[in-house]
Amino acid sequence: MSRALNLRNARLPRWLLKALGMAHGTALVSIVVEQGRITRITPGSALGLDAGSASTWDLQGALVLPTMVDAHLHLDKAFTLERVGAVKPGLLGAVEAIEGDRAHWTAADVRRRASQGLEWAYAAGVTHARSHCDWWEPGVVPTAWGVLQELAQDWSGRVRLERVSLMSLQRYEERSVAMRLAAQVAASGAGAVLGGFVHSTNWSPQALRHLLEAAQKHGLSVDLHMDEELNPAAQGLATTTDLLKALRFEGRVVCGHTCALAAQPPAQALQTLDRVAQVPITLVTLPVTNLLLQDARTGCTPRQRGLTLVKEARARGIPVLVASDNVQDPFCPLGSFDPLEALTTGVAAAQLTPAFDDWSDSVCRSDWLAAVPGALPLQPGAVADLVIFPRANVTGFPSRSQDRVVLRAGRISHGQPEPAWLAPRLEGRAA
Repeated sequence: MSRALNLRNARLPRWLLKALGMAHGTALVSIVVEQGRITRITPGSALGLDAGSASTWDLQGALVLPTMVDAHLHLDKAFTLERVGAVKPGLLGAVEAIEGDRAHWTAADVRRRASQGLEWAYAAGVTHARSHCDWWEPGVVPTAWGVLQELAQDWSGRVRLERVSLMSLQRYEERSVAMRLAAQVAASGAGAVLGGFVHSTNWSPQALRHLLEAAQKHGLSVDLHMDEELNPAAQGLATTTDLLKALRFEGRVVCGHTCALAAQPPAQALQTLDRVAQVPITLVTLPVTNLLLQDARTGCTPRQRGLTLVKEARARGIPVLVASDNVQDPFCPLGSFDPLEALTTGVAAAQLTPAFDDWSDSVCRSDWLAAVPGALPLQPGAVADLVIFPRANVTGFPSRSQDRVVLRAGRISHGQPEPAWLAPRLEGRAA
């Protein structure tokens, strides 16, 4: 049995304090951890347990978050950039480059690269990751799909890994084929999500309906690459809302990218968001990759940011997550599988301030991927999965967040407590 732990003077974000019912103006709290779970969160710095029966860390105002979710990854593509050579600018150029590299993928190659990504994510404090998996060839289950399933089992208890079957929308044109594909995904085991790439180049409202009908029939959640373009005529997101209502869809649909919203006339975009707020949709914005791929032309500085309307979505109560997306592949040369790196870019590009108090939930709310979101990731009764940032401060967050102490079930998995945190306990022993 692990010893109890008192975390004194921890600084939680305002969104979490409010959800916990803490009085307005509360800044610091004490968190009590026993047998790997949070048993108490109280305002102020009270010990909460007999100091003689527990370890005590005085965090002295250090920022604390729940462990994180990275809601949109491509582990199958990760770390391929170094071998693909020159990549044409823009989304379609990246697609062309990865298609050429995919011909050389083997199970061992995918496992090596995806494992490295999971190691990096785990060290960053991620406990829930969702990876899309390219599934382009008709009638063929990609090698990477099986590898990701094996990795999900290998990492069980450390990182919850979900996998999304990323297929072109055209694959769902025939209803019988859509049903067969959904059945195949559902039969592949827990953590499987039905996916699709929805773009003006493959647009078909009929195929989108079949995709959603197939997911509904087989009890699958849905995760879509949605309107990843700056075409104001893109109809994917708006049509999805209408279909979800018509089908009385019971699961959750996650829509990543939705860049076209930012290119549409404001009245049209806001009307679409009003409709999104009425159905079970979570939006995921991918600031690093979208800034790099949208409005990309050789020799030209981009004018359009390519980010979806995150503030307007939040104002309507729509769940919004920020995620890493592609890491060191033809779609994005950057990345480290740290959601806070993506959030840092989002803060600058979309002016998401104050980031710690108002936007850190966008990398922590794993429940926003669930069919019925709502459970707080840090509350009494929850597993004590926490990330502590000894160098960061409220005003500058996520700057200086690279140094962190990660607790899983109340035990340190990465990092070390600051000596100053332990001083009160040591002084107590000396006395």
